[in-house]
Amino acid sequence: MTTLTKKNFDSPDETMTPPKTRVDNVDLGNGQTAARIKAEPGWKWSECIKPAVGTDSCEKAHFGVCVSGKLVVTHDDGSSVEVGPGDAYAFAPGHDASVVGDEAFVGYEFNSATAATYSKE
Repeated sequence: MTTLTKKNFDSPDETMTPPKTRVDNVDLGNGQTAARIKAEPGWKWSECIKPAVGTDSCEKAHFGVCVSGKLVVTHDDGSSVEVGPGDAYAFAPGHDASVVGDEAFVGYEFNSATAATYSKE
């Protein structure tokens, strides 16, 4: 049987609010979760999320699209990338990230495992 599912991020199934962060998750069924991540100006993974998860760097894979703001992501190997509105992105585990400028970063992520466990160990 075909399943059609629609959820709105303004009525999320789960919301997480680490410092300077809001993550809204929608459960689309069949193990599929999507997330809207909002990180405020001044947000940095190593300051806002690291204390909750306890790892040296972010160990989650990210796959999504930026709709507003800018984010700089630096991998443990020293490589870095800046993403902005309209950019699709994929970040491998082992990175830090920070918001650039005075506008909040808003991204939508489609890696179900990451969306379901963001800011959790």
